[in-house]
Amino acid sequence: MKQNSIIVFVCEHGAAKSILAAAYFNKLAEARNLRLRAIARGTNPDSELSPKIVAGLQSDGLSPTESAPQKLTFAEVEAAERIISFCELPLEYQNETSIEQWDGIPPVSENYEVARAAILEQLNKLLKTWPF
Repeated sequence: MKQNSIIVFVCEHGAAKSILAAAYFNKLAEARNLRLRAIARGTNPDSELSPKIVAGLQSDGLSPTESAPQKLTFAEVEAAERIISFCELPLEYQNETSIEQWDGIPPVSENYEVARAAILEQLNKLLKTWPF
């Protein structure tokens, strides 16, 4: 295990699911005193975060991990303890590391609370398996 290991959450636009997952992951990891930190990235990032995500996280007492969507880089893939993707990653990333795919998470734009509950369920399962 790397010290202060990085977990990378990836969604296509880097503006919603990955942001939600990273913010909650960091909260849960900190509460468990784990030396883990999550970041959010996109494969084809939007120009700004989803306003629905920003408002939802603020109402939950959290802040987004990023101020704007960021494109996933090879350096982040190589440095990551784990990569969790909500979308199909481009081929150039697929052979770089093992990628955990989280399918079936509903769109945040349709219902923040339902998406948050689905992501929290997956996060709690993931953290129960630490160390990975």
